[in-house]
Amino acid sequence: MKPTIKVIIPAFNEQNSVGKVINDIPKGWVEEVIVVNNGSTDETAKQAKAAGATVLDEQQKGYGNACLKGINYLRNQHKPIDIVVFLDADYSDHPEQLPEVISPILHEGYDLVIGSRELGQRASGSMTFPQIFGNWLATTLLKWFYGVKFTDLGPFRAVRWDQLLALNMVDRTYGWTVEMQVKAAKKALKCTEVPVDYRKRIGFSKVSGTVKGTVMAGYKILWTIFKYL
Repeated sequence: MKPTIKVIIPAFNEQNSVGKVINDIPKGWVEEVIVVNNGSTDETAKQAKAAGATVLDEQQKGYGNACLKGINYLRNQHKPIDIVVFLDADYSDHPEQLPEVISPILHEGYDLVIGSRELGQRASGSMTFPQIFGNWLATTLLKWFYGVKFTDLGPFRAVRWDQLLALNMVDRTYGWTVEMQVKAAKKALKCTEVPVDYRKRIGFSKVSGTVKGTVMAGYKILWTIFKYL
């Protein structure tokens, strides 16, 4: 039986890229693409709808808030779902690699798959030094304190729907990705990584593109790691 796969894409002012992301998702693999318009002031929602996505509005800013909105929408559908994939809307990920990201779940019994930019081909300038160092520090701490080996907190990831619900995700901002990995480790989920490629995003990063965003994201990630010890 063909698995039911849904994609959640948080988006804030990504009118120039969100359509490209949706169009590059391999046809026939995904039942529904949900774009969560996270308080955009541009035509993000219009472009997402034009590309065929379901568009939800979440005015409360925050990456986690957008992801939670998508999850709640799927929960309220009361329909069988097998896998949920998370993607960024800035076209830094390569959506055409979705089959590679979900393959360990479909064929090897994994619960959570992280698309690792560290293991894949990363274009020059696609990640800032604070991002690279932060990923190294966070994954090192995850190994030390939780005994799990990750190389990245990458946004491109896939998770079994039932396990996603069991994780009871709550973070509303920058700690979303690491919260998922910490809770997966604590629940002893079967986790793995696959290499994914990464390119320079379209437009300006609201997190890594500012000093405040970089500092706040780093603080929240570290706080989340120690919170669940």
